[in-house]
Amino acid sequence: MEIQQTPKNALSHSTVKSIINAPIEKVNIADWLFNLPDAEYQKCSPAHIAAGFTRTLDGEPMSINVETIGSALIIQHYVATEYRADYCRMLSISDSITANGRSKVQVLWELKATRIDDNTCEYTNEIHATATPEFFEFIKLHNISLAQAAYDRQVASDAHNQEETPLFAKSIEKKALTGEYGI
Repeated sequence: MEIQQTPKNALSHSTVKSIINAPIEKVNIADWLFNLPDAEYQKCSPAHIAAGFTRTLDGEPMSINVETIGSALIIQHYVATEYRADYCRMLSISDSITANGRSKVQVLWELKATRIDDNTCEYTNEIHATATPEFFEFIKLHNISLAQAAYDRQVASDAHNQEETPLFAKSIEKKALTGEYGI
């Protein structure tokens, strides 16, 4: 499923960090993500529309997220390729729907917790978007340069990531400390 990311097909890369006021031993990103209620996901950004959890036909955990990034409606089918308490690597061939039509973009989402001290850790939310063959056909059809598409995606992705990451961290923190969701 993974498309190799090279400079010629990279669209965006955004990394945002936020503090979790909980010991790393109590943080479990995989448990948080794979049990995230739809309403909690929606609270983490006005651009979040819906989220759910399922499994692939092979039994791998899968998070389905629907959100807007810039002016695009994105339906993500994140398959967990690696997951543990302090790290999840989620890969999606995502549907991107804009005023010009529909295309596909690969999105790699990495969620990581790193110990700072006995009571604090740092949450990192990292997102890489990569053009697929369908995306290249789409921008060619609509006379959009890859440079312009990448610029637009980078601006939108950074803005979205800046908004959601602190709220994801707060949600992970509450789950770690109380066992409940809520920000």
